[in-house]
Amino acid sequence: MAELIVIGYDDPRVAEEAFGTVQDLQRDHVVHLNGLAVVSVDEDGRTHVDSSSRIVGVSAASGALWGAIFGVLFLAPGLGLLTGAALGGLVGRLSKSGVDERFRRQVGDLLGPGSAAVVIMASKVTDDKFAAAMQRHGGTVLKTSLSDEDERDLAEQLTGTP
Repeated sequence: MAELIVIGYDDPRVAEEAFGTVQDLQRDHVVHLNGLAVVSVDEDGRTHVDSSSRIVGVSAASGALWGAIFGVLFLAPGLGLLTGAALGGLVGRLSKSGVDERFRRQVGDLLGPGSAAVVIMASKVTDDKFAAAMQRHGGTVLKTSLSDEDERDLAEQLTGTP
């Protein structure tokens, strides 16, 4: 089961510190990442994304799934060739998988001008150790899950490989 965790912060510097903590937790095997990014919104309301290219063990399917979820959450143009019916189908599948309109709206509410969020997609999280390490940063935590079957189906839909 993949966990999608979004932690919102009023200060982008705190989000950057939390991002570093998540990377440390991956090195310590507390979390196994499929995707990690910091999304910040500048004072003009423009969204900026900083994702780590140093995530160990991310497969093409996981990368495609992460990109699609990220695009749907933040309406980023990174959805590439997914348009029309394909995008509608993906949004429908994500909604059935836990990334529904309510969750997307909550994420959007976290990100006002001058704020930031750490976005984490993980296949394994040792909850107590993760929470203890992240507690010092504070923030507002949103979390949802994708079942293994939904994650596999979505990855297959995105990559075209069974």
